[in-house]
This record gives sequence, C-alpha cells and structure tokens, in this order.
Amino acid sequence: MAEGDGRTTCSGGSEEEEESDMEEMEEEAAGKDGEGRVYLPGLPLAEGEELVREESAYRLFQRAQTGAPCLSFDVVRDNLGEGRTEFPLTLTLCAGTQADTAQANRLLVMKMHNLWGNKPRKETSDGETDSESESESSGDEEEGGEGDRKPRLEIAMVPHHGGINRVRVSELRAGYPVAAVWGDTGRVEVWELQQPLRAVADAQGMRHFLQEQQDRLRPLHSFAGHMGEGFALDWSPTAPGRLATGDCKRNIHVWEPVEGGTWNVDQRPYTAHSRSVEDIQWSPNEPTVFASCSADASIRVWDTRVGPARGCMLTEAGAHGSDVNVISWNQHEPFICSGGDDGLIRIWDLRHFGDGVAVASFKLHSAPVTTVEWSAAESSVVAAAGADDVLSQWDLSVERDGPGGGGGGDGESGLSHLPPQLLFIHQGQRDIKELHWHPQCPGLILSTALSGFDVFRTLSV
Repeated sequence: MAEGDGRTTCSGGSEEEEESDMEEMEEEAAGKDGEGRVYLPGLPLAEGEELVREESAYRLFQRAQTGAPCLSFDVVRDNLGEGRTEFPLTLTLCAGTQADTAQANRLLVMKMHNLWGNKPRKETSDGETDSESESESSGDEEEGGEGDRKPRLEIAMVPHHGGINRVRVSELRAGYPVAAVWGDTGRVEVWELQQPLRAVADAQGMRHFLQEQQDRLRPLHSFAGHMGEGFALDWSPTAPGRLATGDCKRNIHVWEPVEGGTWNVDQRPYTAHSRSVEDIQWSPNEPTVFASCSADASIRVWDTRVGPARGCMLTEAGAHGSDVNVISWNQHEPFICSGGDDGLIRIWDLRHFGDGVAVASFKLHSAPVTTVEWSAAESSVVAAAGADDVLSQWDLSVERDGPGGGGGGDGESGLSHLPPQLLFIHQGQRDIKELHWHPQCPGLILSTALSGFDVFRTLSV
C-alpha cells in the first residue's frame, strides 16, 4: 500500500464530534475491498500487506542513522544561502543521544551533504510511469557515475555525561553558534560549536578535532539550579543569548547573557504551572515574551519585564484534555499551534487567547502528539508528528470545497472525512520524537525517531 497525500473534510467541533468523525472515516476506508481501498493511519493491514513509500510523492527522501537514538536535534544555520532548492543539498545539524549508559552519550554535530532529489519519472509507451534510465540521468551523474549521488554524512562527537533530552541552537553573534542542552542529569549546559563544525567541514579538520580537541571540550556554562530534569528549552530569536528553561518540577528559569561568554540565571523561577513544563517558545517579535505548555493541560504566556511572581499574562487553562506536550509560535501570524496527549493538534489565536476556543482542532493522530512546528517559509503550513509513527503536514489556508463536500472531492475513496487542511501523511519511522523545517531550504523537513533520521521534501509543500 502507498503512503502519500490526501485532502478531504474538516472535523472541527467538539472532541466527541471529532471521535465520531474518525470512526466514520475508518469505517468508510475499511469498507472498500480490493481496488480503490485507501489506507489510513491506525487501520490494520490485511495479511501479507505492507506499506511502501510512494517515491513520486517526494521531491527528496533520505534516511540516516547515528547509532544511539536522538530524542532531539536542531538545525545549524550555514552561509550557503537562503531559499535553497537546487540539488544536491548540504545540511548541518546538532543532536544529542540517549545511549544505554550515561558515559556513552554524545553531543553530535552532523553534516549531511550530497543529498540529491528523487529521480523524475517518465511515461513509458504503455502509459505507465517508470524511473528515469541511467542514460537520461543528470549530467553530473553521467560524468561521475552512480557513486556521485551517494549521500554523505560526517559526524563530530562531543562526549556528554548523561542522556540529552533536548537541544536548541542559536548564534550569540555572527559566526558563533552555541547549543543549549537539557540533560537527564538535571543540568542545562551551553556548548560552543565552532570546533566540531570545523571538524565536519573537511578531513583535515576532523583529524585535528579527534587528536587535539574532542576530549578537551567543556561547556561554556552549566546550570544545576533546576530541581530535577526537564525538556522545555528555547532561545529568544530577537534577544541574542536570552534563554528560557523549564523542568519537570514546574519551574521556569530565564537566562541573560553577560560579558565574558557566560550567563546570569535568575534563581527566582516562574511557577504558575502546577505540573511539569513540557515546552517553551519565545515570541518571534517581542524580546520579553514567551509561552509555555504543561502537563497541567494549560498554555501560558509570560512577560519577563514584570518578574516571576506576576509574570503570567495570559492563560488557556484547558488547552487540551490532558498533557500539552509541545507548542510552536507562528513567525508571521498571531497563532500558536499545540499538540497534546489526546492526539489533537490545536491552533490558538493570541488575539482571543484565554477564551477556551481554538480556531482549529484536528484529530488525525491516534497517540500523543510529540512535536509540532510552523513552516518558516509559508505562514499557513504546519507539521506535526506523534507516538503513532505518523508525521502530518497541514495547510490552514485550505477550505472545504462546498457544503458536504470533501476537501479532495474523493468521497468514494475513503478520504471524505479527512480534514481538507491535511496535505500529506509521512510514515516509516518508529516513535517519532521531533521534527524541524529547515529554515534555509523551503519545504524540507527533518525528523528524528528511535529508528533514526528522515530528511524529505514532499510535492505538497
């Protein structure tokens, strides 16, 4: 069976209505035997059936392994230009492992390069489509042979004691990237990335790194003031060096950079949440404003000018039916997207925040949503993924075709109850933890899971 994209009608309404719509959708899809039967996530496969990726639905698809799985990663911006769509692509990431022992963990700087897009398909004489033949391949491949299209991965490993829960990268100044790292030991550390970045740039740099630098690197700053481990972590995009960290004991601390490449961490925590702080997002345009979400089912918006005691400005108390796991703040519009243990993806308008009504609510995922992120290139597009091994792409600008009409006009195929905003469903990873859109390569998504990394761009975006 093929994995691909589908569009059809929006569920929108209460949670009871959404559950009813999902049941109808499953019945409609499962009720068609033989030709025309559509696979939807969560439905059982018949004996002997397996999911096969539909290559023609992807502009690019690559997969990578790092040994120990990575719960979290971030994209390191480079100087190769903005808006890159030409192949081959080069990408740089920073990730953290969750190894079997504390001593085996590493902070990874990875350079993925020579990433070519999928070969275009041509129509054969009998009307079928087939992969492009070797003789009709690109000039680059003809000149150097098939080996020229082999993707490359360089990794510089920095020893790190303890598993890494979350990684976020920022630049303190131009050309000086750093990574904030939340460890399962209860410490938050900031590491400079210049030396491992030089290592993945060329073979000579890697030799020097391995011989002279790898075992000597130490964090620029370490904070052990949290009462336990945590996951929430974000750099301000408008105030370089400003960082917020949240832990499983409901506390949030704000870091301010000071002279000498260190930080002053306010010992007074922001404490309005009643349970674990799961995620933090700084405002894309207000340097003192950030949002947080929690296992107490709420989303809160804070202003650091007021101070921790009275810093909570806005609250959506029942944002989800249970834990709110992740949030993403739209870079262009006053929207926050959230994902929860209830499997829902919800969109909140900050102009009406706190009234208990989401502007959109989508029920596709059958397990907790573990990651959401707005596209930086298209303000209406968001991606999400969860513990059901499904990654979904959505476009909020898509509307229903007409009264009772499916978003894709494909009622007989079993898709008539899918939201019309659904652009694409990607599968194939096991236990997806985090995704990011590449900020310099429009439409490109990277995701990490227990099974490794996927890098892809679909035809939908």
